[in-house]
Amino acid sequence: MTRYSLLVAAVLALVAVAVAQASRTAAPVAVTAGKPSEFKFKIGVKSVAHGLVTFKVTNSGGLPHDFKVCTAAAKTAAALTCAGKVTALISPGSSATLKVTFKKAGTYEYLCSVTGHAAAGMKGLLKVT
Repeated sequence: MTRYSLLVAAVLALVAVAVAQASRTAAPVAVTAGKPSEFKFKIGVKSVAHGLVTFKVTNSGGLPHDFKVCTAAAKTAAALTCAGKVTALISPGSSATLKVTFKKAGTYEYLCSVTGHAAAGMKGLLKVT
């Protein structure tokens, strides 16, 4: 192989890696609040790769909800509050987007931070690989 061929092959390999990474983070994770019941979330995936993750949260319930992702890894969904990133309050029938960067693998809690909602069962765990 000539130097030119090696250079072209290296550039194509770098482009392929960049495209693969972009496509991995491009599709937002669908989250439905207020489904299957008012104080539950339905999340489109059970795990995500570490890095930037975009959540598209739609409120299909009858009450305002938000979606919060805790910043500390956890073993159970026991928290009723935590430090983390949260959407604004989402009215019934509306949607919001939340971008979270997971720097390392682990299991992270998510919950609705409206008073009483997490205690009523509006919380869960997301695995980050």
